[in-house]
Amino acid sequence: MAKIYRRNFVFLLGIAVTAWSRAAPAQQPEQRGVLTKSQRDALDAYNDALNGFREVLRERRAQLNSNQPLPGLPGQALYLARIRMMSAYKDLTDALPSKIGRANKFGIPPAYFDADSEPLIDEYRALFDILEAPPANAQSSDTPFKDVVDLGAAIARTKGLDAANAEVAGRICLGLFFAETNGKQNVGNARSNTYKGSLQTGPAEDQNGQKKWAAMKRSIAAFDPALNARDDREEARVGNLDHRFNHWTAVRDGLANAHADLFAGIPVIAKALPDPIDQMKLFELIQIIPSPTRAALKSGDLTSYKISDPRIMGFLRNNSIFTFGKADRAKTSATIREILDAMWLFNDKFDRALSLYGQIKSRS
Repeated sequence: MAKIYRRNFVFLLGIAVTAWSRAAPAQQPEQRGVLTKSQRDALDAYNDALNGFREVLRERRAQLNSNQPLPGLPGQALYLARIRMMSAYKDLTDALPSKIGRANKFGIPPAYFDADSEPLIDEYRALFDILEAPPANAQSSDTPFKDVVDLGAAIARTKGLDAANAEVAGRICLGLFFAETNGKQNVGNARSNTYKGSLQTGPAEDQNGQKKWAAMKRSIAAFDPALNARDDREEARVGNLDHRFNHWTAVRDGLANAHADLFAGIPVIAKALPDPIDQMKLFELIQIIPSPTRAALKSGDLTSYKISDPRIMGFLRNNSIFTFGKADRAKTSATIREILDAMWLFNDKFDRALSLYGQIKSRS
């Protein structure tokens, strides 16, 4: 089932409140007289959304600083305010293309985001880092990125892949880790009470992953006894703790649950999508809309497969795909190729995963 309240880890770093509170002044109305009504309306809507985003950031920071009780799902209002701001900006630049400004440090297309608002997003990310901090009893790893790659490759080998294609699987899995948690171990989720941990799984998904891993464990022990021994140590370590808050078991179970059965198709997928970033995006789609993505893989024409179910399009929008601006939200259908192209908010994450993967392999 698609995750209606999936996380959206797109931004990094946090800076002082004094910086963002002065940042991104609302558009001034000096030239309002030369604007059409629709352009003035778009400008007013953006100013309103920008001020609303700034206000919810202030409110949540004040609550945290003074140890006030937080609302349930404390990240949801932050997320919705950011979406509203970016949507309103896209509507503004559609109505008034001259408002498209300079490039921003997040790699967001300038038509969707005003670079003057960067400090607001820094504060947004800093707040989520607090709200989604791992629990005190979480069990981290000293080699979190290599763990993901090794587990992905090992699972792929149980599905019959050769060494080269197993490495592709490991690389894709590292991308998933960044897509789900920005490469952070054992995190919570400020927008959901269900999805937790290094691969953001729910309890049922994790339990199913444990069963699938158990079925392939003997095979893994035969070709990689060192990895199997590590797994035994982590199982002993986690004990009765929620497996999702041990980095190793969370990643292991998450991959075994959602992706293992598709690894056998990696040679075909790599041929259809030779770009490693597109491969990562496709497997992230399996996290977001599993059934339609699996259907597309079976169709024989992956990139041209069209999705038009309004419910599925809603799941995409809830994950920052076709989310921003009236034109994007008006789309009633899309091909897999169009969906992959619309996943531009994931590009920076996958670029970092790809770079890190290269470092891991060079050290190996």
